[in-house]
Amino acid sequence: MVSSEQRRRQLAREKYERQMQRRAEAEAKRKKRNTVVGASVAAVLVLGFAGAYAGGVFKADDKKSSADVAVPTAVPTPTQGKQYPAEPAMTVDTKAAYTAVLETNSGKITVSLDAAKAPHTVNSFAFLAGEKYFDGTKCHRLTTQGIYVLQCGDPTGTGRGGPGYKFADENLEGATYPAGTLAMANSGPNTNGSQFFVVYKDTQLPPSYTPFGKITGGLDVVQKIAEAGVKGGGGDGAPAKDVQLTSVTAAKG
Repeated sequence: MVSSEQRRRQLAREKYERQMQRRAEAEAKRKKRNTVVGASVAAVLVLGFAGAYAGGVFKADDKKSSADVAVPTAVPTPTQGKQYPAEPAMTVDTKAAYTAVLETNSGKITVSLDAAKAPHTVNSFAFLAGEKYFDGTKCHRLTTQGIYVLQCGDPTGTGRGGPGYKFADENLEGATYPAGTLAMANSGPNTNGSQFFVVYKDTQLPPSYTPFGKITGGLDVVQKIAEAGVKGGGGDGAPAKDVQLTSVTAAKG
């Protein structure tokens, strides 16, 4: 029997899919009217890449000090992975508790999601989990020096993938990142997409990354992954032990 919550989410998803279809049709018409769109977008992407590189987003330096270690970044490339035209419609109940379960090839991680303080973030995460967006994807980045996080949520495994939409930061005032924090990676203010990171050891970061959950079980799973280190040595890169999200679910309760 379908519960009222499941039915509500189903109706919301159907509404969202109708919105997606209408926007896709409008986009197709717009492209017909403007034959230079492709060139313009390409120019924007090139300029964006150059600006990000100059700003250090793509900097890789094995000899950098802990103060220079790159922070969790996500540089979305809208042409990669499954895409959505806009942030999903809000369906979460901000007064309710939500739980996420991350099943990995290394073990299960259970997270309590904070829909009250980060409603749009939890809503997006729950939507993508319901779409099985994360299933079968790899956690592409591990840091073991300066900051202590495992970064996941990119279906391309490159650190540049995203769902095609961005949404605003939340819950940043006074934000800290103790062990067990679940937070969003980004490429600057209000650029949240699908990439997130798990803090496995108390970490000092500026309050620039939306914290939206706390690990309630399985922190040891992430810590064991971290103990195996980074491929090729160093303190920032792909985990030495491949980490795959076999399934990710999020539900009320």
